[in-house]
Amino acid sequence: RQMCIRDSLKGDQMLIQILLLFSFVAIACVLCNKLTNRVGIPMLLAFLGVGMLCGTDGLLGISFENDAICEQVSTVALIFIIFYGGFGTKWSEAKPVAGRSVLLSTVGVFLTAGLVGGFCHFVLHMQWLEALLTGSVLSSTDAASVFSILRSKRLNLKDGTASLLEVESGSNDPVAFLMTTVILTMMTDGMSVGTVLYLIFAQIAYSIFIGVGLAWLTVQFLKRFHFETSGFDMIFLLAVAVLSYALPVLIGGNGYLSAYIAGIILGNARIPNKKKQVPFFDGVTGLMQMLLFFILGLFATPSRLPSVLLPALVIAGFLTILARPIVVGVLLTPFRARLRQQLLVSWSGLRGATSAVFAVTALASGVALEQDLFHTVFCVVLLSIAIQGTLLPACAKKLDMIDEDGDVLKTFTDYTEEQELQLIQFPIASGSAWAGKAVRELILPPETLLVMLIRGTETMIPKGDTMVQEGDTAVLSASAYRDDHRIHLCELEIQPTHAWCGREIRELTLPSEELIILIRRGTQSLIPQGNLKIQSGDVLVMNATE
Repeated sequence: RQMCIRDSLKGDQMLIQILLLFSFVAIACVLCNKLTNRVGIPMLLAFLGVGMLCGTDGLLGISFENDAICEQVSTVALIFIIFYGGFGTKWSEAKPVAGRSVLLSTVGVFLTAGLVGGFCHFVLHMQWLEALLTGSVLSSTDAASVFSILRSKRLNLKDGTASLLEVESGSNDPVAFLMTTVILTMMTDGMSVGTVLYLIFAQIAYSIFIGVGLAWLTVQFLKRFHFETSGFDMIFLLAVAVLSYALPVLIGGNGYLSAYIAGIILGNARIPNKKKQVPFFDGVTGLMQMLLFFILGLFATPSRLPSVLLPALVIAGFLTILARPIVVGVLLTPFRARLRQQLLVSWSGLRGATSAVFAVTALASGVALEQDLFHTVFCVVLLSIAIQGTLLPACAKKLDMIDEDGDVLKTFTDYTEEQELQLIQFPIASGSAWAGKAVRELILPPETLLVMLIRGTETMIPKGDTMVQEGDTAVLSASAYRDDHRIHLCELEIQPTHAWCGREIRELTLPSEELIILIRRGTQSLIPQGNLKIQSGDVLVMNATE
Protein backbone atom coordinates (compact mmCIF):
# COMPACT_ATOMS: atom_id res chain seq x y z
CA ARG A 1 0.00 0.00 0.00
CA GLN A 2 2.89 2.37 0.80
CA MET A 3 4.37 1.62 -2.62
CA CYS A 4 1.03 2.47 -4.26
CA ILE A 5 0.93 5.76 -2.35
CA ARG A 6 4.52 6.58 -3.39
CA ASP A 7 3.72 5.76 -7.03
CA SER A 8 0.62 7.93 -6.82
CA LEU A 9 2.62 10.82 -5.37
CA LYS A 10 5.22 10.46 -8.13
CA GLY A 11 2.45 10.52 -10.71
CA ASP A 12 0.97 13.65 -9.12
CA GLN A 13 4.38 15.33 -9.09
CA MET A 14 4.90 14.52 -12.76
CA LEU A 15 1.47 15.93 -13.59
CA ILE A 16 2.27 19.11 -11.65
CA GLN A 17 5.58 19.43 -13.51
CA ILE A 18 3.84 19.04 -16.87
CA LEU A 19 1.20 21.62 -15.89
CA LEU A 20 3.88 24.04 -14.69
CA LEU A 21 5.84 23.56 -17.92
CA PHE A 22 2.73 24.13 -20.02
CA SER A 23 1.87 27.29 -18.07
CA PHE A 24 5.35 28.78 -18.29
CA VAL A 25 5.69 27.92 -21.98
CA ALA A 26 2.29 29.46 -22.84
CA ILE A 27 3.12 32.63 -20.88
CA ALA A 28 6.59 32.81 -22.48
CA CYS A 29 5.08 32.44 -25.96
CA VAL A 30 2.51 35.17 -25.29
CA LEU A 31 5.20 37.54 -23.99
CA CYS A 32 7.40 36.68 -26.96
CA ASN A 33 4.51 37.57 -29.24
CA LYS A 34 4.40 41.06 -27.71
CA LEU A 35 8.17 41.42 -27.95
CA THR A 36 8.50 40.18 -31.54
CA ASN A 37 5.80 42.58 -32.72
CA ARG A 38 7.89 45.46 -31.37
CA VAL A 39 11.23 44.16 -32.65
CA GLY A 40 9.78 43.24 -36.05
CA ILE A 41 10.56 39.52 -36.29
CA PRO A 42 7.87 36.83 -36.83
CA MET A 43 6.40 35.58 -33.55
CA LEU A 44 6.56 31.94 -34.69
CA LEU A 45 10.35 32.17 -34.66
CA ALA A 46 10.11 33.06 -30.98
CA PHE A 47 7.95 29.97 -30.32
CA LEU A 48 10.66 27.81 -31.90
CA GLY A 49 13.23 29.57 -29.74
CA VAL A 50 11.26 28.86 -26.55
CA GLY A 51 11.14 25.17 -27.48
CA MET A 52 14.87 25.06 -28.17
CA LEU A 53 15.62 26.76 -24.84
CA CYS A 54 13.63 24.06 -23.05
CA GLY A 55 15.18 21.20 -25.07
CA THR A 56 18.23 18.96 -24.70
CA ASP A 57 20.79 21.74 -25.20
CA GLY A 58 18.69 24.41 -23.53
CA LEU A 59 18.25 25.75 -20.02
CA LEU A 60 15.80 23.05 -18.87
CA GLY A 61 17.57 20.19 -20.66
CA ILE A 62 14.38 18.29 -21.48
CA SER A 63 15.23 15.25 -23.60
CA PHE A 64 12.50 14.71 -26.18
CA GLU A 65 13.55 12.35 -28.97
CA ASN A 66 10.39 10.32 -29.57
CA ASP A 67 9.61 10.99 -33.23
CA ALA A 68 6.30 9.06 -33.08
CA ILE A 69 4.91 11.26 -30.27
CA CYS A 70 6.26 14.39 -31.96
CA GLU A 71 4.51 13.40 -35.19
CA GLN A 72 1.21 12.68 -33.43
CA VAL A 73 1.17 15.94 -31.46
CA SER A 74 2.20 17.90 -34.56
CA THR A 75 -0.51 16.24 -36.64
CA VAL A 76 -3.22 17.23 -34.15
CA ALA A 77 -1.97 20.82 -34.17
CA LEU A 78 -1.81 20.88 -37.98
CA ILE A 79 -5.42 19.70 -38.24
CA PHE A 80 -6.71 22.87 -36.60
CA ILE A 81 -4.21 25.17 -38.33
CA ILE A 82 -5.13 23.85 -41.78
CA PHE A 83 -8.87 23.73 -40.99
CA TYR A 84 -8.76 27.34 -39.83
CA GLY A 85 -6.70 28.23 -42.88
CA GLY A 86 -9.81 27.39 -44.87
CA PHE A 87 -12.33 28.62 -42.29
CA GLY A 88 -10.72 32.06 -42.10
CA THR A 89 -10.39 32.60 -45.86
CA LYS A 90 -13.04 34.90 -47.28
CA TRP A 91 -14.02 33.33 -50.61
CA SER A 92 -15.49 36.51 -52.07
CA GLU A 93 -12.05 38.12 -51.78
CA ALA A 94 -10.14 35.00 -52.82
CA LYS A 95 -12.28 34.02 -55.82
CA PRO A 96 -10.65 36.42 -58.34
CA VAL A 97 -7.21 34.90 -57.65
CA ALA A 98 -8.29 31.35 -56.81
CA GLY A 99 -7.15 29.92 -60.16
CA ARG A 100 -3.63 31.29 -59.78
CA SER A 101 -3.48 30.22 -56.13
CA VAL A 102 -4.55 26.65 -56.86
CA LEU A 103 -2.07 26.47 -59.74
CA LEU A 104 0.73 27.52 -57.36
CA SER A 105 -0.42 25.09 -54.69
CA THR A 106 -0.57 22.08 -57.04
CA VAL A 107 1.62 22.40 -60.13
CA GLY A 108 3.84 24.82 -58.22
CA VAL A 109 4.44 22.29 -55.46
CA PHE A 110 5.34 19.54 -57.94
CA LEU A 111 7.74 21.84 -59.82
CA THR A 112 9.35 23.09 -56.61
CA ALA A 113 9.83 19.55 -55.32
CA GLY A 114 11.34 18.48 -58.64
CA LEU A 115 13.73 21.44 -58.82
CA VAL A 116 14.89 21.09 -55.21
CA GLY A 117 15.13 17.31 -55.57
CA GLY A 118 17.25 17.64 -58.72
CA PHE A 119 19.47 20.22 -57.01
CA CYS A 120 19.98 17.96 -53.97
CA HIS A 121 20.84 15.02 -56.23
CA PHE A 122 23.25 16.70 -58.64
CA VAL A 123 24.85 19.26 -56.30
CA LEU A 124 24.65 17.65 -52.86
CA HIS A 125 24.94 14.10 -54.25
CA MET A 126 21.91 12.66 -52.46
CA GLN A 127 20.24 9.48 -53.66
CA TRP A 128 17.38 10.26 -56.04
CA LEU A 129 14.51 9.22 -53.77
CA GLU A 130 16.03 10.91 -50.72
CA ALA A 131 16.63 14.04 -52.78
CA LEU A 132 13.01 14.03 -53.99
CA LEU A 133 11.85 13.43 -50.41
CA THR A 134 13.77 16.55 -49.33
CA GLY A 135 12.20 18.50 -52.17
CA SER A 136 8.70 17.24 -51.31
CA VAL A 137 9.04 18.11 -47.64
CA LEU A 138 10.18 21.65 -48.52
CA SER A 139 7.78 22.18 -51.43
CA SER A 140 4.91 23.86 -49.56
CA THR A 141 4.73 27.34 -48.13
CA ASP A 142 3.60 27.67 -44.53
CA ALA A 143 0.09 28.96 -43.85
CA ALA A 144 0.74 29.72 -40.17
CA SER A 145 3.75 31.91 -41.00
CA VAL A 146 2.05 33.76 -43.87
CA PHE A 147 -1.21 34.37 -41.94
CA SER A 148 0.72 35.47 -38.87
CA ILE A 149 2.77 38.10 -40.70
CA LEU A 150 -0.11 39.46 -42.79
CA ARG A 151 -2.38 39.80 -39.78
CA SER A 152 0.14 41.11 -37.24
CA LYS A 153 1.52 43.73 -39.64
CA ARG A 154 -1.92 44.53 -41.13
CA LEU A 155 -0.12 44.05 -44.44
CA ASN A 156 -2.58 44.54 -47.26
CA LEU A 157 -1.08 43.97 -50.70
CA LYS A 158 -2.06 45.22 -54.14
CA ASP A 159 -3.53 43.15 -56.98
CA GLY A 160 -5.16 40.63 -54.62
CA THR A 161 -1.73 39.35 -53.58
CA ALA A 162 -2.71 38.83 -49.93
CA SER A 163 -5.60 36.53 -50.89
CA LEU A 164 -3.40 34.76 -53.44
CA LEU A 165 -0.77 33.99 -50.77
CA GLU A 166 -3.36 32.93 -48.20
CA VAL A 167 -5.12 30.47 -50.50
CA GLU A 168 -1.83 29.12 -51.84
CA SER A 169 -0.25 28.60 -48.42
CA GLY A 170 -3.46 27.13 -47.00
CA SER A 171 -4.01 24.65 -49.83
CA ASN A 172 -0.51 23.48 -50.76
CA ASP A 173 0.21 21.52 -47.56
CA PRO A 174 -2.04 18.59 -48.61
CA VAL A 175 -0.25 18.38 -51.98
CA ALA A 176 3.17 18.37 -50.32
CA PHE A 177 1.95 15.69 -47.91
CA LEU A 178 0.69 13.62 -50.86
CA MET A 179 4.11 13.75 -52.50
CA THR A 180 5.86 12.96 -49.22
CA THR A 181 3.59 9.95 -48.67
CA VAL A 182 4.13 8.59 -52.19
CA ILE A 183 7.93 8.86 -52.00
CA LEU A 184 8.09 7.35 -48.49
CA THR A 185 6.00 4.41 -49.71
CA MET A 186 8.32 3.97 -52.69
CA MET A 187 11.35 4.01 -50.38
CA THR A 188 9.75 1.48 -48.04
CA ASP A 189 8.07 -1.10 -50.28
CA GLY A 190 8.53 -0.05 -53.87
CA MET A 191 5.44 0.65 -55.92
CA SER A 192 4.04 -0.16 -59.32
CA VAL A 193 2.69 2.59 -61.57
CA GLY A 194 -0.85 1.39 -60.91
CA THR A 195 -0.36 1.54 -57.14
CA VAL A 196 1.04 5.07 -57.37
CA LEU A 197 -1.90 6.23 -59.48
CA TYR A 198 -4.42 4.68 -57.09
CA LEU A 199 -2.69 6.27 -54.09
CA ILE A 200 -2.88 9.68 -55.77
CA PHE A 201 -6.53 9.09 -56.71
CA ALA A 202 -7.43 8.00 -53.17
CA GLN A 203 -5.61 10.96 -51.59
CA ILE A 204 -7.49 13.43 -53.78
CA ALA A 205 -10.92 11.91 -54.53
CA TYR A 206 -11.74 10.53 -51.07
CA SER A 207 -10.63 13.75 -49.41
CA ILE A 208 -12.68 16.02 -51.68
CA PHE A 209 -15.77 13.82 -51.32
CA ILE A 210 -15.57 13.63 -47.52
CA GLY A 211 -14.56 17.29 -47.05
CA VAL A 212 -17.41 18.61 -49.20
CA GLY A 213 -19.96 16.08 -47.94
CA LEU A 214 -19.18 16.57 -44.26
CA ALA A 215 -19.22 20.38 -44.59
CA TRP A 216 -22.59 20.29 -46.39
CA LEU A 217 -24.11 18.03 -43.75
CA THR A 218 -22.74 20.25 -40.98
CA VAL A 219 -24.24 23.40 -42.53
CA GLN A 220 -27.65 21.72 -42.89
CA PHE A 221 -27.51 20.46 -39.31
CA LEU A 222 -26.53 23.83 -37.83
CA LYS A 223 -29.35 25.58 -39.70
CA ARG A 224 -31.95 23.20 -38.24
CA PHE A 225 -30.63 22.37 -34.77
CA HIS A 226 -30.48 24.84 -31.91
CA PHE A 227 -27.96 24.28 -29.11
CA GLU A 228 -29.51 24.95 -25.73
CA THR A 229 -26.14 25.50 -24.02
CA SER A 230 -23.96 28.39 -25.15
CA GLY A 231 -20.65 27.27 -26.65
CA PHE A 232 -21.77 23.79 -27.67
CA ASP A 233 -21.91 24.85 -31.34
CA MET A 234 -18.20 25.68 -31.12
CA ILE A 235 -17.43 22.29 -29.60
CA PHE A 236 -19.49 20.71 -32.37
CA LEU A 237 -17.44 22.49 -35.08
CA LEU A 238 -14.25 21.48 -33.27
CA ALA A 239 -15.34 17.86 -33.53
CA VAL A 240 -16.20 18.33 -37.21
CA ALA A 241 -12.68 19.66 -37.85
CA VAL A 242 -11.17 16.52 -36.30
CA LEU A 243 -13.65 14.28 -38.13
CA SER A 244 -12.84 15.92 -41.46
CA TYR A 245 -9.25 14.74 -40.97
CA ALA A 246 -9.86 11.32 -39.44
CA LEU A 247 -12.47 9.96 -41.87
CA PRO A 248 -10.43 10.21 -45.10
CA VAL A 249 -7.27 8.96 -43.36
CA LEU A 250 -9.24 5.89 -42.27
CA ILE A 251 -9.94 4.91 -45.89
CA GLY A 252 -6.63 6.03 -47.41
CA GLY A 253 -7.40 9.67 -48.17
CA ASN A 254 -5.59 12.91 -47.38
CA GLY A 255 -6.87 14.27 -44.07
CA TYR A 256 -5.24 17.67 -44.49
CA LEU A 257 -6.93 18.27 -47.85
CA SER A 258 -10.31 17.23 -46.45
CA ALA A 259 -9.90 19.49 -43.39
CA TYR A 260 -8.99 22.47 -45.57
CA ILE A 261 -11.96 21.95 -47.90
CA ALA A 262 -14.37 21.52 -44.97
CA GLY A 263 -12.95 24.64 -43.35
CA ILE A 264 -13.32 26.86 -46.41
CA ILE A 265 -16.93 25.73 -46.99
CA LEU A 266 -17.97 26.18 -43.35
CA GLY A 267 -16.14 29.48 -43.02
CA ASN A 268 -18.03 30.96 -45.95
CA ALA A 269 -21.44 29.43 -45.21
CA ARG A 270 -24.20 31.25 -43.36
CA ILE A 271 -24.26 29.35 -40.11
CA PRO A 272 -25.63 30.56 -36.77
CA ASN A 273 -23.33 32.30 -34.30
CA LYS A 274 -20.38 32.39 -36.72
CA LYS A 275 -19.25 35.79 -35.47
CA LYS A 276 -18.36 34.21 -32.11
CA GLN A 277 -16.95 31.05 -33.65
CA VAL A 278 -14.29 32.90 -35.64
CA PRO A 279 -12.47 34.39 -32.61
CA PHE A 280 -12.88 31.04 -30.82
CA PHE A 281 -11.07 29.22 -33.63
CA ASP A 282 -8.59 32.08 -33.79
CA GLY A 283 -7.68 31.37 -30.17
CA VAL A 284 -7.58 27.59 -30.67
CA THR A 285 -5.36 27.98 -33.73
CA GLY A 286 -3.07 30.38 -31.88
CA LEU A 287 -2.66 27.80 -29.12
CA MET A 288 -2.00 25.07 -31.71
CA GLN A 289 0.65 27.23 -33.37
CA MET A 290 2.36 27.73 -30.02
CA LEU A 291 2.20 23.99 -29.33
CA LEU A 292 3.42 23.02 -32.80
CA PHE A 293 6.40 25.35 -32.98
CA PHE A 294 7.31 24.65 -29.35
CA ILE A 295 7.24 20.87 -29.90
CA LEU A 296 9.39 21.19 -33.03
CA GLY A 297 11.85 23.41 -31.16
CA LEU A 298 11.90 20.93 -28.27
CA PHE A 299 12.45 17.99 -30.65
CA ALA A 300 15.39 19.71 -32.35
CA THR A 301 18.92 19.39 -31.02
CA PRO A 302 20.65 22.75 -31.56
CA SER A 303 24.13 21.21 -31.21
CA ARG A 304 23.46 19.22 -34.40
CA LEU A 305 22.55 22.29 -36.45
CA PRO A 306 26.16 23.35 -37.25
CA SER A 307 26.76 20.01 -39.03
CA VAL A 308 23.83 20.66 -41.40
CA LEU A 309 24.20 24.43 -41.66
CA LEU A 310 26.12 24.42 -44.95
CA PRO A 311 23.74 22.12 -46.90
CA ALA A 312 20.76 23.92 -45.33
CA LEU A 313 22.14 27.31 -46.43
CA VAL A 314 22.72 26.01 -49.94
CA ILE A 315 19.22 24.49 -50.19
CA ALA A 316 17.57 27.59 -48.68
CA GLY A 317 19.49 29.84 -51.07
CA PHE A 318 18.58 27.77 -54.13
CA LEU A 319 14.94 27.50 -53.03
CA THR A 320 14.57 31.23 -52.35
CA ILE A 321 16.67 32.74 -55.13
CA LEU A 322 16.11 30.29 -58.00
CA ALA A 323 13.48 27.57 -57.53
CA ARG A 324 10.63 29.68 -56.11
CA PRO A 325 11.06 32.62 -58.56
CA ILE A 326 11.26 30.21 -61.53
CA VAL A 327 8.06 28.42 -60.50
CA VAL A 328 6.21 31.67 -59.79
CA GLY A 329 7.37 33.19 -63.08
CA VAL A 330 6.36 30.15 -65.13
CA LEU A 331 2.90 29.93 -63.55
CA LEU A 332 1.95 33.61 -63.13
CA THR A 333 3.36 35.10 -66.35
CA PRO A 334 0.48 33.65 -68.48
CA PHE A 335 -1.91 35.58 -66.17
CA ARG A 336 -0.02 38.80 -67.03
CA ALA A 337 1.01 39.28 -63.42
CA ARG A 338 3.27 42.27 -62.98
CA LEU A 339 6.95 41.59 -62.31
CA ARG A 340 6.79 43.29 -58.91
CA GLN A 341 3.91 41.00 -57.88
CA GLN A 342 5.85 37.94 -59.03
CA LEU A 343 8.89 39.07 -57.03
CA LEU A 344 6.82 39.59 -53.89
CA VAL A 345 5.02 36.24 -54.25
CA SER A 346 8.43 34.60 -54.72
CA TRP A 347 9.82 36.22 -51.58
CA SER A 348 6.67 35.34 -49.61
CA GLY A 349 7.18 31.60 -50.08
CA LEU A 350 8.04 31.01 -46.44
CA ARG A 351 8.90 27.49 -45.29
CA GLY A 352 7.55 26.72 -41.86
CA ALA A 353 6.19 24.17 -39.45
CA THR A 354 4.54 21.93 -42.05
CA SER A 355 7.91 21.21 -43.67
CA ALA A 356 9.39 20.25 -40.30
CA VAL A 357 6.34 18.10 -39.48
CA PHE A 358 6.63 16.23 -42.77
CA ALA A 359 10.31 15.64 -41.99
CA VAL A 360 9.26 14.14 -38.65
CA THR A 361 6.75 11.98 -40.56
CA ALA A 362 9.66 10.66 -42.64
CA LEU A 363 11.61 9.82 -39.47
CA ALA A 364 8.60 8.11 -37.87
CA SER A 365 8.08 5.97 -40.99
CA GLY A 366 11.29 4.09 -40.25
CA VAL A 367 12.83 4.78 -43.67
CA ALA A 368 16.64 4.63 -43.60
CA LEU A 369 18.08 8.03 -44.56
CA GLU A 370 21.68 8.95 -45.21
CA GLN A 371 21.17 12.62 -44.39
CA ASP A 372 19.92 14.25 -41.19
CA LEU A 373 16.66 15.24 -42.90
CA PHE A 374 14.90 16.77 -39.91
CA HIS A 375 17.69 19.09 -38.78
CA THR A 376 18.46 20.10 -42.37
CA VAL A 377 14.80 21.02 -42.93
CA PHE A 378 14.58 22.62 -39.47
CA CYS A 379 17.56 24.83 -40.31
CA VAL A 380 15.98 25.83 -43.65
CA VAL A 381 12.77 26.72 -41.77
CA LEU A 382 14.70 28.87 -39.28
CA LEU A 383 16.46 30.71 -42.10
CA SER A 384 13.23 31.19 -44.05
CA ILE A 385 11.19 32.57 -41.15
CA ALA A 386 14.04 34.69 -39.81
CA ILE A 387 15.14 36.24 -43.11
CA GLN A 388 12.14 36.12 -45.46
CA GLY A 389 9.55 36.63 -42.72
CA THR A 390 11.38 39.55 -41.13
CA LEU A 391 12.05 41.30 -44.45
CA LEU A 392 8.63 40.64 -46.00
CA PRO A 393 7.08 44.01 -44.95
CA ALA A 394 10.18 45.90 -46.16
CA CYS A 395 10.20 43.93 -49.41
CA ALA A 396 6.52 44.73 -50.02
CA LYS A 397 7.20 48.42 -49.38
CA LYS A 398 10.27 48.44 -51.63
CA LEU A 399 8.29 46.87 -54.48
CA ASP A 400 5.44 49.37 -53.92
CA MET A 401 2.99 46.52 -53.32
CA ILE A 402 1.40 47.80 -50.10
CA ASP A 403 -2.19 48.98 -50.50
CA GLU A 404 -2.49 51.86 -48.04
CA ASP A 405 -6.23 52.24 -48.65
CA GLY A 406 -7.11 48.58 -48.13
CA ASP A 407 -7.41 46.33 -45.11
CA VAL A 408 -5.88 42.85 -45.17
CA LEU A 409 -8.54 41.70 -42.70
CA LYS A 410 -11.04 41.91 -45.56
CA THR A 411 -9.52 38.66 -46.82
CA PHE A 412 -10.57 36.85 -43.63
CA THR A 413 -14.08 35.74 -42.70
CA ASP A 414 -14.02 37.60 -39.37
CA TYR A 415 -14.04 40.94 -41.20
CA THR A 416 -17.28 42.73 -41.98
CA GLU A 417 -17.35 45.77 -44.22
CA GLU A 418 -20.68 46.97 -42.85
CA GLN A 419 -20.70 49.29 -39.88
CA GLU A 420 -21.85 47.28 -36.87
CA LEU A 421 -25.25 48.43 -35.64
CA GLN A 422 -26.88 48.32 -32.25
CA LEU A 423 -30.65 47.84 -32.16
CA ILE A 424 -32.72 49.14 -29.25
CA GLN A 425 -36.43 48.91 -28.59
CA PHE A 426 -38.86 50.69 -26.30
CA PRO A 427 -42.66 50.65 -25.89
CA ILE A 428 -44.80 53.64 -26.74
CA ALA A 429 -46.60 54.01 -23.42
CA SER A 430 -49.73 56.02 -22.66
CA GLY A 431 -48.91 59.71 -22.64
CA SER A 432 -45.71 59.26 -24.68
CA ALA A 433 -44.69 62.32 -26.72
CA TRP A 434 -44.47 60.06 -29.79
CA ALA A 435 -48.02 58.69 -29.55
CA GLY A 436 -50.33 60.02 -32.26
CA LYS A 437 -47.53 61.58 -34.33
CA ALA A 438 -46.34 60.78 -37.85
CA VAL A 439 -42.82 59.44 -38.17
CA ARG A 440 -41.68 62.60 -39.99
CA GLU A 441 -42.69 64.63 -36.91
CA LEU A 442 -40.59 62.64 -34.44
CA ILE A 443 -37.45 64.12 -32.95
CA LEU A 444 -34.82 61.37 -32.90
CA PRO A 445 -31.38 61.43 -31.27
CA PRO A 446 -28.56 62.22 -33.73
CA GLU A 447 -27.29 59.33 -35.88
CA THR A 448 -30.28 57.09 -35.11
CA LEU A 449 -32.99 55.68 -37.34
CA LEU A 450 -36.44 54.29 -36.63
CA VAL A 451 -36.23 50.97 -38.49
CA MET A 452 -39.36 49.15 -37.35
CA LEU A 453 -42.67 49.44 -35.51
CA ILE A 454 -44.23 46.38 -33.89
CA ARG A 455 -48.01 46.67 -33.48
CA GLY A 456 -49.49 43.54 -31.94
CA THR A 457 -48.56 40.72 -34.31
CA GLU A 458 -47.86 43.12 -37.20
CA THR A 459 -44.37 44.31 -38.12
CA MET A 460 -44.29 47.66 -39.95
CA ILE A 461 -41.49 49.33 -41.90
CA PRO A 462 -42.09 53.00 -41.04
CA LYS A 463 -42.51 55.67 -43.70
CA GLY A 464 -42.76 59.42 -43.22
CA ASP A 465 -46.57 59.35 -42.95
CA THR A 466 -46.76 56.26 -40.69
CA MET A 467 -48.62 57.12 -37.48
CA VAL A 468 -47.16 55.96 -34.17
CA GLN A 469 -49.78 54.68 -31.72
CA GLU A 470 -49.91 53.88 -28.04
CA GLY A 471 -48.92 50.25 -27.40
CA ASP A 472 -46.52 50.17 -30.38
CA THR A 473 -42.97 48.98 -29.85
CA ALA A 474 -40.40 51.16 -31.64
CA VAL A 475 -37.08 49.69 -32.80
CA LEU A 476 -34.22 52.12 -33.41
CA SER A 477 -30.73 51.58 -34.82
CA ALA A 478 -27.47 53.38 -34.07
CA SER A 479 -23.78 52.77 -34.62
CA ALA A 480 -22.39 50.29 -32.11
CA TYR A 481 -19.89 51.56 -29.59
CA ARG A 482 -16.51 49.90 -30.25
CA ASP A 483 -14.11 51.33 -27.66
CA ASP A 484 -15.02 48.72 -25.04
CA HIS A 485 -11.90 49.19 -22.91
CA ARG A 486 -13.38 52.42 -21.52
CA ILE A 487 -16.47 50.64 -20.20
CA HIS A 488 -16.19 49.10 -16.75
CA LEU A 489 -19.36 47.18 -15.88
CA CYS A 490 -20.09 45.71 -12.48
CA GLU A 491 -23.12 44.12 -10.86
CA LEU A 492 -24.65 44.95 -7.50
CA GLU A 493 -27.26 42.64 -5.98
CA ILE A 494 -29.67 44.42 -3.66
CA GLN A 495 -30.19 42.71 -0.32
CA PRO A 496 -33.16 43.51 1.96
CA THR A 497 -30.84 45.41 4.30
CA HIS A 498 -29.20 47.47 1.55
CA ALA A 499 -29.61 51.24 1.91
CA TRP A 500 -31.04 51.52 -1.63
CA CYS A 501 -33.73 48.87 -1.14
CA GLY A 502 -37.22 50.44 -1.42
CA ARG A 503 -35.94 53.77 -2.72
CA GLU A 504 -36.58 55.38 -6.09
CA ILE A 505 -33.64 55.96 -8.44
CA ARG A 506 -34.05 59.75 -8.25
CA GLU A 507 -33.47 59.56 -4.47
CA LEU A 508 -30.05 57.92 -4.80
CA THR A 509 -26.81 59.85 -4.52
CA LEU A 510 -24.28 58.32 -6.94
CA PRO A 511 -20.72 59.47 -7.61
CA SER A 512 -20.50 61.59 -10.76
CA GLU A 513 -18.52 58.89 -12.62
CA GLU A 514 -21.06 56.10 -11.98
CA LEU A 515 -24.40 55.30 -13.61
CA ILE A 516 -27.01 52.56 -13.26
CA ILE A 517 -27.61 51.40 -16.84
CA LEU A 518 -29.79 48.31 -16.31
CA ILE A 519 -31.82 46.59 -13.61
CA ARG A 520 -32.43 42.85 -13.82
CA ARG A 521 -35.55 41.84 -11.92
CA GLY A 522 -36.23 38.13 -12.29
CA THR A 523 -36.57 37.53 -16.03
CA GLN A 524 -37.13 41.23 -16.73
CA SER A 525 -34.51 43.74 -17.88
CA LEU A 526 -35.56 47.26 -16.86
CA ILE A 527 -34.13 50.53 -18.13
CA PRO A 528 -33.82 52.73 -15.01
CA GLN A 529 -36.13 55.74 -14.80
CA GLY A 530 -36.20 58.32 -12.02
CA ASN A 531 -39.42 56.98 -10.45
CA LEU A 532 -38.41 53.30 -10.64
CA LYS A 533 -38.27 51.82 -7.14
CA ILE A 534 -35.43 49.42 -6.35
CA GLN A 535 -36.55 46.14 -4.81
CA SER A 536 -34.83 43.38 -2.85
CA GLY A 537 -33.29 40.84 -5.22
CA ASP A 538 -32.74 43.37 -8.02
CA VAL A 539 -29.37 43.17 -9.77
CA LEU A 540 -28.07 46.58 -10.77
CA VAL A 541 -25.69 46.73 -13.74
CA MET A 542 -23.49 49.80 -13.28
CA ASN A 543 -20.94 51.55 -15.42
CA ALA A 544 -18.01 53.55 -14.09
CA THR A 545 -15.66 55.65 -16.21
CA GLU A 546 -11.88 55.49 -15.84
